[in-house]
Amino acid sequence: MSRPRGRYSLSLLVMILLGLAGVVQAQTMSATPSADIHLGVATCAGGPCHGAASTTKKNGVLQNEYLTWQVHDKHAKAYSVLEGDLGKRIAANLGIGPATEAKECLVCHADNVPVEQQGVQFKMSDGVGCEACHGGAQRWLGDHVTGKVTYAELVKNEGLYPTASPVGRAKLCLECHLGDDNHVITHKIMGAGHPRMPFEVQTFTQIQPAHFVIDDIYKKRKTVYPGAQFWAVGQAMALEKLASRIAEDKHQGVFPELVNFDCDACHHPTSNLRWQRRASTGLGPGVPYFSDANATMLRAIAGRVAPDLARALDSDVRALHLALSAGEGNPAEIARRLAATAGKIGDALATHDFTKADMIDMAMAIGRSTTNGDTSDYAGAEQATMAFASIIYTLNADGSIDAGTYAALKSGLNQCYGAIQKEDSYDPVKFAAAAQAVTRAMH
Repeated sequence: MSRPRGRYSLSLLVMILLGLAGVVQAQTMSATPSADIHLGVATCAGGPCHGAASTTKKNGVLQNEYLTWQVHDKHAKAYSVLEGDLGKRIAANLGIGPATEAKECLVCHADNVPVEQQGVQFKMSDGVGCEACHGGAQRWLGDHVTGKVTYAELVKNEGLYPTASPVGRAKLCLECHLGDDNHVITHKIMGAGHPRMPFEVQTFTQIQPAHFVIDDIYKKRKTVYPGAQFWAVGQAMALEKLASRIAEDKHQGVFPELVNFDCDACHHPTSNLRWQRRASTGLGPGVPYFSDANATMLRAIAGRVAPDLARALDSDVRALHLALSAGEGNPAEIARRLAATAGKIGDALATHDFTKADMIDMAMAIGRSTTNGDTSDYAGAEQATMAFASIIYTLNADGSIDAGTYAALKSGLNQCYGAIQKEDSYDPVKFAAAAQAVTRAMH
């Protein structure tokens, strides 16, 4: 396991002819977009670059990345769903005009840069394309094509976004999959018909069709981080972002911004009685509560990696629950404190050397959360399942477990996936039994 510590083509010719080699502020680990020109997906799609019809694997590059994205990656369809019936319905319900023109939709369903940052081949209808993740290619494309400049130098000096690092990837993905000041996700949008947005960085990385292979050439260019580290850092950053959003104290009339609260606290069939008391919240039945599934996962992580911060996390989470739902304390002040605690844990996780013992201990802690009620809610069960998956696949990839153990773990994991398959019929008792099958196989 690698340890964490942080021929000219038509594409290049187009860049030179367009005179797009100006120097602007570099985009580093921050998710703040640079002012670089976005040249468009077509710029990357030439046959000698990333547009081959099949894998040719030259100089460590598959060369069919464009086809993988276009055919198999849902990001390529992000704009087209705005043209569908659901996109039209949501936009109509919100009264924002056509979804294909509304900023509220385009910020996440396209590479929504202003006109002055759009190159001649750029098309908004390409959806979430190459530069939406890798950054505007104005400065880095030329040196990227030559292969003479290192990946680290492209990131540091030329605006290439660091998607290969846990911190960089989590910041980028959470912009849209959780939201921020520039990618605003509200309860109004959900009420208008937008689907729920469960997310976990490592799981979604795995189910997204990969357009790269981690081989010896890749390892010479980039640090290879264990999958469990992407999961752990993602949990910390998601909680930090959520708590910061709660601290902003935005209201819709007399209500707080309800998108920050657990959907199932209000939206669940009354014929399916599944509420269970959770000692960690201090709340009784019938009370809306903020979405703390990431906090539950982070508790399991920090308990192993940063015990002192884990105790602070426990205290902050409970205090925020009581402040928001029972009026005990100042919610904004407590949320800021929770965000700071989550940020400190994230900093520790970004440089932690994850061992087999770490991962097993964290999986066991997640298993315990299924018996004390912390994953009795559907969102908690989702995150626990994705956590198990990240840990199991990391252990297998590292060669840390034998084939028999891996098969037993996969069997338990499949039971977890089965238990959360349908939200309306979710049974926390069934899920707890499935989770115990995973933890038994961990011994």
